[in-house]
Amino acid sequence: MSFADAVVISIVSLEVEVVHAFARLREESDNEALHDLRICVRRLRSLLKPLALGEVAAGLEANSAEVGRLTTPIRDLEVMAEELQQRGFAQAAQRRRDAVSVWYRASADHVAVERLVAALDDWPRTFRESIADSASGNLRRRTAQRLRRQFERLDAALNDPDHDRHSIRLLVKRARYAQEAYPQLLPLPFDLAARLKRLQSSLGSWHDHHQWCLKAVSEDDLKPLVCAWREAEQSALVAAEQDITDLAGELTLFLRLLDVEAGPASGAFLAPA
Repeated sequence: MSFADAVVISIVSLEVEVVHAFARLREESDNEALHDLRICVRRLRSLLKPLALGEVAAGLEANSAEVGRLTTPIRDLEVMAEELQQRGFAQAAQRRRDAVSVWYRASADHVAVERLVAALDDWPRTFRESIADSASGNLRRRTAQRLRRQFERLDAALNDPDHDRHSIRLLVKRARYAQEAYPQLLPLPFDLAARLKRLQSSLGSWHDHHQWCLKAVSEDDLKPLVCAWREAEQSALVAAEQDITDLAGELTLFLRLLDVEAGPASGAFLAPA
């Protein structure tokens, strides 16, 4: 199977998952539907970005970004409701669940997902017309090079003594998701993959608690939780800084080993097609 064929198969599979998740969302059949839809969109964007196909993927990328923007505040409400329920603030949690439910019931009128599905349906043909079979290998090589550069940018940020945590949070998410989209192009050792996931988790917890404290400024029913959230934010920050220190050296070593194994041949770090 060519690299281009593998990309098309992945896109078609994601289309099926998007349609299924959206159907569950519209029916309010389970509370994971929106989360699953967003995961599909995230995986789609992670597949497309390293390909760097320009106009060929511009419409699909725009449609997926639109669905992300539409669903982010609703998913934030779901996460907040779960946090409040666990903290024993049932009424505050229910108010946010009610707002989520209103959005769910109106989801049939949201055309963004339908536009995304239509774009997914059309894209394989457009993609195949844009690339000849002989170019599939070059596309694979360029995709792997872009994936490598994502990890190099992350490595540089991790080793910067004045690193910006918000920037690292975004870089680690993008690098992880892109690698998961194309694991054959840059296979990660299990321990390194686990460290990346742990860093993303600790930075995510730090970011979430920080944002919740900001929300409490304008949402009175959150104010009683500010002290607890600030403590949790600080604990997550300490964990994140330790994770950054641990990962920095390990990722640098991994990239150097790739260079040693590749030798002078450009692109030799790629796994066999």
